Amino acid sequence: MTDAHAPFDPRLLRDAFGCFATGVTVVTSQSASGERVGLTANSFTSVSLDPPLLLFCPATGASALPVLRESGRFAINILDLDGQVVADRFTRRGIDRFGEHDWRDWDGVPVLASAKAAFVCDLHADHDGGDHRIIVGRVTRLALDQAREPLLYLHGRYRRVHVG
Repeated sequence: MTDAHAPFDPRLLRDAFGCFATGVTVVTSQSASGERVGLTANSFTSVSLDPPLLLFCPATGASALPVLRESGRFAINILDLDGQVVADRFTRRGIDRFGEHDWRDWDGVPVLASAKAAFVCDLHADHDGGDHRIIVGRVTRLALDQAREPLLYLHGRYRRVHVG
């Protein structure tokens, strides 16, 4: 085990954060003029059942962030095993991120039809988080497909759940 004190080597810190398995999401939003934006995020967690709150943490420079803040609404799409292609697509710039996949309009917010789970949220809070923002959403609508297996991310790679 490596034992380190602050300030941390950025690679060591990233590797230590990366040893915690997470799900993979695509966060989407839409402007009043109809511009759809989105990003891949694995920094997602539930916050509260009453009221129904969740959070995710996009980089401060995320191109989708201004539209999300302006619209005040967004969706968290939890990806299933087949969602790796979608996750990779939403990390690329200069392409139609919404092409080649089936999207539904939920009250003005794009939602991935093949998501394991999807949450549409109103922006509840936006906090400083260093080089990221801490975006808290209040869930207004959700869907869940119990039959789909979730896509995981661990040690910088996509993974699948193994129950044995």
